[in-house]
Amino acid sequence: MASEPAMSEILWAPSADRIAHSRLRAYLDWLQERKSRPFPDHDALWAWSVQELDRFWLSIVDYFDVDLQRADGTVRTADPMPFTRWFPGARLNWAQHLLRAGAEDATALVCLQEGGGPARQITFGRLRAAVASAAGWLRRAGVVPGDRVAAYLPNTEHAVIAALAAAAVGAVWACCSPDFGAEGTLGRLAQLEPTVLLAADGYHWNGKDIDRAEVVAQLRAGLPTVRRFVHVPYVFDRPDPAGSTPWSDLLAGDEPLTFEPVEFSHPLWVLFTSGTTGLPKGLVHGHGGITLEGFKWSGLYAGLRPGERIFTHTSTGWALWNIQINALMQGASLVLYEGSPNHPPGAVWQVAARTGADVMLLGAAVITATAAAGVDPRGAGLDLSRLRHLLVSGSALPSAGYHWVMEHLSPDLRIDSTSGGTDISGSFVGANEYAPVRVGRIAGRLAGVDCAAWDEDGHPVVDAVGDLVITQPMPSMPVHLWNDPQARRYLESYFDTWPGVWRHGDWVTMYADGSIAIHGRSDSTLNRQGVRLGSADFYDVLETMPEISETLVVGLDLPDDGYWLGLFVAPAPGYQLDDDLRQKIVTTLRSRLTPRHVPDEIIAAPAVPHTLTGKRLEVPIKKLLAGKPLEKAANLATVDNPDALRWYARFATDRWAERRSTAG
Repeated sequence: MASEPAMSEILWAPSADRIAHSRLRAYLDWLQERKSRPFPDHDALWAWSVQELDRFWLSIVDYFDVDLQRADGTVRTADPMPFTRWFPGARLNWAQHLLRAGAEDATALVCLQEGGGPARQITFGRLRAAVASAAGWLRRAGVVPGDRVAAYLPNTEHAVIAALAAAAVGAVWACCSPDFGAEGTLGRLAQLEPTVLLAADGYHWNGKDIDRAEVVAQLRAGLPTVRRFVHVPYVFDRPDPAGSTPWSDLLAGDEPLTFEPVEFSHPLWVLFTSGTTGLPKGLVHGHGGITLEGFKWSGLYAGLRPGERIFTHTSTGWALWNIQINALMQGASLVLYEGSPNHPPGAVWQVAARTGADVMLLGAAVITATAAAGVDPRGAGLDLSRLRHLLVSGSALPSAGYHWVMEHLSPDLRIDSTSGGTDISGSFVGANEYAPVRVGRIAGRLAGVDCAAWDEDGHPVVDAVGDLVITQPMPSMPVHLWNDPQARRYLESYFDTWPGVWRHGDWVTMYADGSIAIHGRSDSTLNRQGVRLGSADFYDVLETMPEISETLVVGLDLPDDGYWLGLFVAPAPGYQLDDDLRQKIVTTLRSRLTPRHVPDEIIAAPAVPHTLTGKRLEVPIKKLLAGKPLEKAANLATVDNPDALRWYARFATDRWAERRSTAG
C-alpha cells in the first residue's frame, strides 16, 4: 500500500489557543468535572467512549440537554447488532431539537442558486412558522405517524421545511434529487408507498434550466398510493398542474408549532444505497439515533456555534444533505446552494466567500475538479477568512488535494477527511480539534465508534490492510432495512462475515500513530500475488497527471489461479493514451507505489461512470468483466453516464468473445 513516509507528512497542526477555545475542549472540561478523572485530549475521550459506551452516549444526552423521556433508564438492550435497541421506551422528536436553539431573528437558512442573484435568507422565526404551517397541512391531509412523505426536490429551503414538518408529525421522510430520472426515483420511492409527494418543476445545472415536468408526471402515475401532490414552482413560471396543491398553501396557515413525541427508534427517514444492482436498499434511521449522532457531530466535531454558517455542497439525494441539516441543533445557519460546483469554475468557493462560511462540507471530487480547472480562490482575492474547517467526504482526498487546499484556500485550515456515509448518516472516522492534518490520512476514530481493521481470520491488525469493522453498536445504525421484516438483507449486507460485527466493506489501514487510510471497497478487491492493493492509491497517484482526466482500476480472477489487473484511463482533453503516456503511467506507479501496482493492461476509455452520488462503478464493471450481462451488473437509472457504462459492457463482451476464441 502507499504508506511511505511522505504519506504521513504533517501539513498542519492546531494551536494551543484553538484547542483551548474549542467546543470539544469545553465538553472535555465538563466531562472531567462530572467523572472526576482527566480527559487531556481526544485520544483519552475515544478510549473511554468505547470502554464505557453507555456512559458516553448518556453524556451526549446530558451535555446537549436532549429532551429524552426515558422510561426506565435503560441505555440499550443486550441484543447483538443489528438487533440492539437504544433507550427502549424513551420518546422524543428530532425536529424539535433542530428548531429550539436559534434566536427568532437569527439566520437559519441562506439560499442561493447557480448563476448568482440575491440570496434568500430565512430566520429561525420564519423557519419555525413555516414548519408549523406545513406540519398543520400534513395533519389536515390525514398524515399520521409512520406514513411516508416523499419528495423530489433540489437543495432549497423547500426540502428543509418539508423534512422538518414531516418529522414533526412523526411521518417518515424520503427525498430524491431531481437529477434522478423517473426510473431511478420510482425504484426508490415506490418501495415506500408514500401518501404525499412534493416535487419541484426543475433545477439548475451548468448554466441550464432543467425541466422536470415530464418526470414529475411519471412519478405521479407510478406512485398510486399518493393521495396529495404538492407542486413546488421553482424554475419555471407555469400554472400548477391539475390535481396539485401549490406550495404556497402549505405555508398559508397560522399554526402552533407542535411535535409528535415518538419512540426512540421510530423511523425518521429512509436513505437509499446507490442501487447499482437491483433495487436500492432502503436504510431506515430513527429519530433518537440521528438526534444523538447529530449533536455529537455538529457540536464536538464540526464545533458549530450560534451565528456560524456551514456550507455543504450536496444534493438532496446524498447523505451529506441529511447530515448537514443537524447544524441547526447548534443555532448555526445552513447555506443551501442549488447548482453545479464549478459553473462558473470555482463557483463553490465564490459561494463560501459570499456567505462567510465558517465550515464547509463537500465531496473530494469537487476539490479535485477545482484544482484541475486551474482555479485559485486565494489568488483571486476571495475572502475566505472565516473558513476554519473543511470536511471532505464521498471518497478519499488525493494527497495533491491537501496541498492544493493549503496553497489556494488558506494555510491555516483544518482539513477533515471523513469516512462513513449513508449507512449511519454520519462518520466512523475523521478529524478532531487535537489532531494534526497528515497528507493522505484520516486523523483517527471518532468517539463512540469502536472500529478496527481485521484480517481474514478476524484478528485486529495495525500498519496493515484489513477490513473495516465496527465491534459495538452505534445509535445511528439503521433500525432496520425497508421491507426486510426478518432482517435477512440487513444481516447479509453487514454481518455475513462475522455475526454480531458490522463489516463495512472498506479496506482500511489503522496506523500506529492513530491515523487511518481508506483504500477502497473490499468488494472490488485488488489482490495481486497475495497482496491487497487499494484502488484509491492508484487514483491518488495518477490523477495528479495533467494528461489524465480520470482512471478506474479493476482486478479480475482468471482460471488456473491467474489474475488480471486492468487500468482504464480517460485522457484529459487534448491528450491521448499513446505509448509515451502508458510508459509514464507505468513508471509513476512503479516509483511512487510498488511494482505490484503496475497493471497488466492499460486501456483507453471514453469516461469513468459513477453512481449519482459520485462513486466510481468499480464493482459493476468488475461484474461485467466477469461475464455478467449489463442488466444484472448495474441499474442504469442510478448511473451518471449510462453511455460510458455501455462502453464497458461492450468492452467486456468483446473480451469474452476473445477468451472463447482462444479457448476454442
